[in-house]
Amino acid sequence: MKFSKTMKALGLTAAVALAPLMASSAQAAGTLTTAVAIDPASWDPIDTFLVDWSSAANNIYDGLTARGADMKLTPALATSWEFLDDNKRIRFKLRENVKFHNGEPFNAQAVKFTFDRLLGEEGRKGPQQSNYNSIERVEVVDDNTVDFIMKQPDPVLLTKLAGYGAMIVPPKYVQEKGDDYFNTHPVGTGPFKFVEYNPKDRLILEANPDHWGGAPKLDRLVFRFISEANTQVAELQAGRIDVATLIPFGLAPTIEKSQNLSLMSVTGPTVVSLRFNTKDGITKDVNVRKALIMGVDRDAIIKAVLLGHGKPIASFQSELSFGNDPALKPLPFDLAKAKQMLQAAKVPAGAPVRIDFRGNDATFREVAQATAGYLQALGLKPALQPHEPPVLLNDIIPNGKTGEAWHQAWGGWTFDYDNNAYLMYHSGEKWNPYYNDAKLNEMLEKQRLVYDVKEREKILQEIARYVADQALELPLYNQNTIYGVNKRVKDFDAPADRRFRYTKTSVE
Repeated sequence: MKFSKTMKALGLTAAVALAPLMASSAQAAGTLTTAVAIDPASWDPIDTFLVDWSSAANNIYDGLTARGADMKLTPALATSWEFLDDNKRIRFKLRENVKFHNGEPFNAQAVKFTFDRLLGEEGRKGPQQSNYNSIERVEVVDDNTVDFIMKQPDPVLLTKLAGYGAMIVPPKYVQEKGDDYFNTHPVGTGPFKFVEYNPKDRLILEANPDHWGGAPKLDRLVFRFISEANTQVAELQAGRIDVATLIPFGLAPTIEKSQNLSLMSVTGPTVVSLRFNTKDGITKDVNVRKALIMGVDRDAIIKAVLLGHGKPIASFQSELSFGNDPALKPLPFDLAKAKQMLQAAKVPAGAPVRIDFRGNDATFREVAQATAGYLQALGLKPALQPHEPPVLLNDIIPNGKTGEAWHQAWGGWTFDYDNNAYLMYHSGEKWNPYYNDAKLNEMLEKQRLVYDVKEREKILQEIARYVADQALELPLYNQNTIYGVNKRVKDFDAPADRRFRYTKTSVE
């Protein structure tokens, strides 16, 4: 079988691949420049779910909790918390003598305002509110204490408080300036303060010397919005950016060989699979689904297309995910056994297998081509159907219009299997147009009511084993998070989830 070249698939030119390195002194002293793919258009925490928002805004805002590149959850604007009244009330003690960038004091009223706003009319306009609907209300106990009154248990809440919608915002500033102004002139309590925002171009921040965690070592952060991967690499090679977040797998060796650049490849949250149509076609038979899994050599795809920057998976989560079961192993590649299983299931030669996928994903296009080659070797007739992402994600999948299989990639910054599993497998969810299993629904619902870590982990692992036994998807790989970094950058912690926190980082 032949695999297409990653370079060609991405449309990269030799000029980009071999762009001459320019001196890193093109960057000003004390300034670090990072390229991200997407301009979020609003810097309000309740307006987005984009990772690129958090790549920058994680430096502007603080949450009640924090999670660093080491994946450990730590106190932030809350110094401690305790569960009261049979877990129906969570009491947070707040950090004292903290100020927002505009001088406004951080206190219990700011926390209440933040969550009243998130759970109210303004929050309803954005995508974050549903992540916090387990909270009924926030009550002020005193200036430095708040209670979260819970509608229902939420064992992932403490992690959620470390990101996105839960970032604490200044009440007076938001009320006086209005939501539209706040969208483009953000104010938080974080280690860097807003300076300038040029839509579709860049966001500029400067160090907050009075940050409660200590002053950053950098003077200034610049986030440039560069959507093309080859352009990011060219700018990195030219010394005009210090950190690139879009690195094509085919160009990883070029960066590794560079004298002035480093390639950082870490296990990330992103997992990729082919989900199966369990209602129609040959894939409604569980034994056929297992045969298709065994008929595709995932290790070869990781080696040839991802150039080794990924790992095989047995369930739709990375090894860093809470709920991952290291004892659960992927079905092995066995072409002969897969053929026997298809024959036993009386699948006719040339049976169609259509794969719907995101047409803008050049890497997955290669993966799909490789997968089609294996399916053809099984005696099937694969067809690749690319779609514009909004069409695939908002119409084809949720309305059950897919072929026998479809492309699903998922991150989930919480690194909790619930974030993937509930949305993928519970009946009635957007990403589950076909499968309805009362037993699976019950397990998914049960783990959401459990705070005990060991008990909940056991249930999540049972879910992963059950899904694997039902062969609801062909788990392909856990894709590494890859960065290209100029060697003038020191003490750079490569976050698996691309949520940078440049407090200890410096530049030469």
